[in-house]
Amino acid sequence: MTELVPAPLTPSAVVVPAVDARVTHSAADLTLSPFTRVAVIAGVPGSTRRAYASDWETFSVWCESVGRVALPATAQTVTEYVAHLTVTPSAKTGRPLAPSSIERSLAAIRTRHNAADVEPPQTKAARKVLSGYRERLALTKDPAAKTRKADAAEPDALRTMLETLDRTTLAGKRDAVALLLGYACAARISELVALDIVDVRETADGLLVTVYRRKIKKFTEVAIPYGRIPATCPVRAVRALLGAMGEAGRTSGPLLVRIDRHGRIAPPMTRKGKVIGDPQGRMTAEAVAEIVGRIAASAGLEGRWTGHSLRRGFATAARRAGATLERIGRHGGWADGSTALLGYLEEGDRWTDNPVTGL
Repeated sequence: MTELVPAPLTPSAVVVPAVDARVTHSAADLTLSPFTRVAVIAGVPGSTRRAYASDWETFSVWCESVGRVALPATAQTVTEYVAHLTVTPSAKTGRPLAPSSIERSLAAIRTRHNAADVEPPQTKAARKVLSGYRERLALTKDPAAKTRKADAAEPDALRTMLETLDRTTLAGKRDAVALLLGYACAARISELVALDIVDVRETADGLLVTVYRRKIKKFTEVAIPYGRIPATCPVRAVRALLGAMGEAGRTSGPLLVRIDRHGRIAPPMTRKGKVIGDPQGRMTAEAVAEIVGRIAASAGLEGRWTGHSLRRGFATAARRAGATLERIGRHGGWADGSTALLGYLEEGDRWTDNPVTGL
């Protein structure tokens, strides 16, 4: 049998194929098919695609107005455009764009060039302009110099928000689930609205929620234990919502649905006889974010409250309660080494692990 067992290879026995320096690539080697282009674009989140498309449209219109070419753009054109953005009021706010928005515009320009198989323009000079703009804003104490963050919905704030809801109604039950499940799962708002009834399963220990984490492109099963206080228990809140929806004849489909002013699950929206939006009444991420802001305002909470307040509040509170970085990251579907998560944890440690304490 020994002749059937190959002898171990020695370094001298390993043959590495040589690369023929005369080989040249054809056009086919350097081209993507339309199908593959669509597949590449599909890997970018929808919200990012929409933002990039808007940024590219704005850039193209500006180029046409000043007699410049948008594709392929030169480094000089992009630098002039960034300088233009730093001093020109936007139609939406009446103020020049914030540095982060200009950064996104640069990313949109480069992405559009890559999608067209065109070499993206150099942005070194443009970024120098952007760097100077950041410093100018900072030195003048302009609020735009700071990244706008959603306030963290920590437990006290969450309890205050829940107290404003009429949880005898279907809308109140739904809004309570949006707050409590969004918080307990540390879900991005787009992940929360994507949940179906089948994704939420009650067990003897609590809920098992199957969440598709969009940033890491994978499903995670999140365990949500019973809360000690019934009013803030996500398990009981989900149970109450599912019971009410079952009575209304809805036992499958989206977990968070539109509810009309009469307290009924809203019928499909139509425009000129055609159904628009989700035919099953699934809420949009924007609608849930609006609900969070409205409830916070009703509760008298000051600051900036968005759908992201729930995810940020979970990370901050979990850290203060002693949870490890690894456990928080796995529970909330953060990518390993996430700078966003580290920023939340630093806020949670600001007082509990303050280096000044004891000095």
